[in-house]
Amino acid sequence: MEQWYHYILLIAVGFAVGFINTVAGGGSLLSLPILIFLGLPPNVANGTNRVAIVIQTAIATRGFKSKGVSTFPFNAYLGIAALLGAIIGAYIAVDIKGETFNRILSIIMFAVVLIILFRPKISLENVTERLTGKYLWIGLVAFFIFGIYGGFINAGLGFIMILFLHYVNHMTLVRANATKVAVVFFYMLSALAVFAFNDKVNWKIGLILAIGNGSGAWFSSRIAATKGDGFVKIFLIIMVTAMAIKLWFFN
Repeated sequence: MEQWYHYILLIAVGFAVGFINTVAGGGSLLSLPILIFLGLPPNVANGTNRVAIVIQTAIATRGFKSKGVSTFPFNAYLGIAALLGAIIGAYIAVDIKGETFNRILSIIMFAVVLIILFRPKISLENVTERLTGKYLWIGLVAFFIFGIYGGFINAGLGFIMILFLHYVNHMTLVRANATKVAVVFFYMLSALAVFAFNDKVNWKIGLILAIGNGSGAWFSSRIAATKGDGFVKIFLIIMVTAMAIKLWFFN
């Protein structure tokens, strides 16, 4: 990075990514290509991107809390489970062609859209959140698995976590989002540590990107908390569809 406008580009892209990741997910599909375009090797881009995500999720969690949306200590329990999984995932090397993986992930994303559109709506007047007992244990196991995937690749995981929390734990989409960003903060710390230990992080670029990510996360977390589930649902559908199309047709 030798040109001044590269820094402006990073901050601008970071803002968009922070907004997208906080309300839905999939923002890394925008930031990773930019980092590679700016000259970082793919594995270093992957590690560097996580610097911004750690800061983004910390700020987003604070943004949701400032609007009275917090699921502590439930989010901490899930976060610790995901953190342990992410340590494993960050060390896993899977020999799979990028195009094949993208096609599989695209199918998953289209399935997510169908679930969002056609799954019977949960009436929050008739049910309560399920955060203890067997549902807590189911969540711990699920998020440990999510953490493995998040530590290794992470692409599109936010969508899956939101749907899991909404349909299994009966959280509103806003509270599911608030839980998601807190969990990602936990497990991304461990993944970042693995990348840093293996010298796969460009801290300067990561922190510049984080300026944008953090700003976008603060802005979107407060909007999501104010606008409610309708806004989050629409944004989810748009982003999941866009991600699926991108993965299928533009590898």
